[in-house]
Amino acid sequence: MHKFHLPDMTCGHCASKVNVTLKLVDPTCEIQLDLPRRLVSVNSSEDRETLREALADAGYPPN
Repeated sequence: MHKFHLPDMTCGHCASKVNVTLKLVDPTCEIQLDLPRRLVSVNSSEDRETLREALADAGYPPN
């Protein structure tokens, strides 16, 4: 399980874009979003760096 803090994920539209981005990288991944805390947890076979790069490219760089 990979956990990321996404300070730029501020609304439902952002959360939807994060979800779509992660599903494009790994269609079988399981995603849990915590919008108030701006956290996303991803259960994926992809490595952390691949997921981090996809999020950053979509405009939601983890810190």
